[in-house]
Amino acid sequence: MREAFERAAAFAFGRLTGDEVCALHFEGEESRFVRFNKAAVRQAGQVRQMRLNLQLIRGARQMQGSVTLTGDAEEDQSQIGRILGDLRGALPLLPEDPHLAYPADAAVSESEGMDRLPPAEEAVRDILSVSKGHDMAGFHAQGAICAGFASSLGARRWFASHPFNFDWSFYVRGDKAAKGRYAGFEWDREALAGRAARAARETELLARPERTVPPGRYRVYLSPYAVEDFVSTVARRGFGLKGLRTRRSSLLQMAEEGRRLSPLVRLEEAPASGVGPDFQEEGFPKAPRVPLLREGALGESLVSPRSGKEYGVPTNGASEGEMPEALDMGAGDLPMEDALARLGTGVYIGDLWYLNYSDLASCRITGLTRFGTFWAEGGEIAAPLRVMRFDETAYRVLGENLTALTRERELILDPGTYRQRTTRSAVTPGALVEEFNLTL
Repeated sequence: MREAFERAAAFAFGRLTGDEVCALHFEGEESRFVRFNKAAVRQAGQVRQMRLNLQLIRGARQMQGSVTLTGDAEEDQSQIGRILGDLRGALPLLPEDPHLAYPADAAVSESEGMDRLPPAEEAVRDILSVSKGHDMAGFHAQGAICAGFASSLGARRWFASHPFNFDWSFYVRGDKAAKGRYAGFEWDREALAGRAARAARETELLARPERTVPPGRYRVYLSPYAVEDFVSTVARRGFGLKGLRTRRSSLLQMAEEGRRLSPLVRLEEAPASGVGPDFQEEGFPKAPRVPLLREGALGESLVSPRSGKEYGVPTNGASEGEMPEALDMGAGDLPMEDALARLGTGVYIGDLWYLNYSDLASCRITGLTRFGTFWAEGGEIAAPLRVMRFDETAYRVLGENLTALTRERELILDPGTYRQRTTRSAVTPGALVEEFNLTL
């Protein structure tokens, strides 16, 4: 893939004229995909794709186009030549871009992780082995994910990693299922077996008669996965400079009214400890760490190059959407093994689903509990709960009603495959929360 990218860059830059500047952003993957249902392989496939975005710049005017590379030099060069011609013809017709930003240096960086994955067939055998006796449905993906940037001014950046992600459920009946996840860079059959065993134990709890509790406010324990669901929803609209300056941020009350969350809450965007590239799509390097929340107070914003140019603020390498891609939430002091005992009587929530803002201005979020939600009594799981809807604000869940965070945290790799496999990640603890509002 890198060869195809370098070849495309050399060809594109060799076709420039006059004072034209060209910047290229490359994304690619070589992935094996397997879908499971009823603990059997139902679909398997392989994807190799390479996409190249071209930005042609002359003065303060710019225009972009994209091509799908095939790996065939002649065909790729024909596509690139045609796109460059189209962009060159359109540039004089465009207005100047007042927020145009592109790297003017010749920075070079490279990060290429080793491929430590077994053949996909071996991973599948392990998955089927630990799933025997269970109604398992799931999805496994593994292989190379690549990104690159090059400019005619001399910049070159390259990234490649080789992760896997197995996302599955052991179904019990109806909407009752134990959710399981296993992701990383080194496949370990024993680690997979341990996670499968935990999911199997959860199915035994889910087989108990279902409990129904009335809508109300309950003491809850949110697993690291549920915390990630909630915090990622807050972060999606909370920390971008553009959103704050245009008053479309979910954390506007923190920015303008000085509201704070619990001093237990520390949150960073941490590309240095994430699993994605250390540069964004326009070639700017990402800051290794950006403190988003400091002891409950609003910290720094995520600043894309365009927002930085518009508002006169230095960019910290945020992507165009100014959303976190490598969240790192600080741990607390509650041992995870003591979480149920500390919960006492209340609701244990393993996952949250279908989260959306019910009121953006007050950072109010609604969603469903769905899988892995239980009623606890006396520090022990008593019964599974039916699906319930919640409606809560970040200022309550992460603020006045947050009583503890767990000492242990979970690294969560996003299993998303829309357009291509994602490199988004998060590290989150579990949380004990009072007065969590279950509405339906």
